[in-house]
Amino acid sequence: MTATSKPAVRPVNPRFSSGPCVKRPGWSVNHLKQAFLGRSHRSKHGKALLKRAIDQTKELLEIPTDYRVAIVPASDTGAVELALWSLLGARGVDVLAWESFGSGWASDIKNQLKLENTRLLQVDYGELPDLTSVDFNNDVVFTWNGTTSGVRVPDGAWIADDRQGLTICDATSAVFAQKIEWSKLDVATFSWQKVLGGEGAHGMLILSPRAVERLETYTPPWPLPKIFRLTKAGKLTEAVFAGATINTPSMLCVEDYLDALSWGREIGGLSALIDRADGNARILEDWVAGTDWIEFLSHRPEIRSNTSMCFRICDPRITTLSQDDQRAFSKRLTMLVEEESVAFDIDAYRDAPPGLRIWTGSTVEPENLKALIPWLDWAFATLIAEL
Repeated sequence: MTATSKPAVRPVNPRFSSGPCVKRPGWSVNHLKQAFLGRSHRSKHGKALLKRAIDQTKELLEIPTDYRVAIVPASDTGAVELALWSLLGARGVDVLAWESFGSGWASDIKNQLKLENTRLLQVDYGELPDLTSVDFNNDVVFTWNGTTSGVRVPDGAWIADDRQGLTICDATSAVFAQKIEWSKLDVATFSWQKVLGGEGAHGMLILSPRAVERLETYTPPWPLPKIFRLTKAGKLTEAVFAGATINTPSMLCVEDYLDALSWGREIGGLSALIDRADGNARILEDWVAGTDWIEFLSHRPEIRSNTSMCFRICDPRITTLSQDDQRAFSKRLTMLVEEESVAFDIDAYRDAPPGLRIWTGSTVEPENLKALIPWLDWAFATLIAEL
């Protein structure tokens, strides 16, 4: 094969988007034929299906029995905002930010909730804040896996067991692919369209007993929209955690999520899902190790994501260009592979440094990643030859 000849093998499935993510292997719309459509989600059967989704989530993720789980509006963003608006203000806040979403939560806390006693621990893309400097007398807000930077916390050991504040964690691109230490988290959120490849618009909210205690003993000084309200007369609205959603969910999406949860159980549960993501990540790690034009955005393997893997082009012919020209080159590369229908949606996030972002979560088939790699090399060689 010459430098610019096209590879012979294409990925069977070219979907490598970091959200919405690729559907599970073998997925078909036919699996949704039993969806509970045209009926009220508040009917007996509708609530039973929603409760099943909650129960099976707890089972597959191995969430402690005394933690509550709810389906909430507006995807992971809605779940995070619900937690911030409902729980913060009782004490100071430490916000960790090393990518776009963490920065967004920090902005909302400081500029919308206007909490003056807020400390921002922020670093550049590819890095992780000094976890030893976190003050657990404060509430702590952070992402477990930075989807737009490819950087994750290495584990939960840095989180104090005797913390006075709550830990509020955006875990959307980590759950089902990374080991989450639930005892270290008081609030966790995720959305269906990430690791299991479900459909958008639905968020999941996970609360520890400590978070429930805060909800029942603290009233924030600002008005709460209806879709954020989890208590009534100072008591948790338990029905929300048993399938009585605050607003109307899509029962078609519920059926799709149940299908994804079923697949996760069938292949061996949480450990198998994590193994799949780890195996996919190793494929790209081996490629980077043997390739001189690409490198990880993060140079520290222990904090590198196994789902949202982020890369920068390190060839000197590109790194000497302006930032705008580097971004233009990366976009041309991603458009070239998209035009060949071998990789969709792999450009770096709009706020991140120029480069690539390739999803390697549990629903990605390793054969597709292996087939993608020669096309990335081809695209780079083709564009370099045009400089």
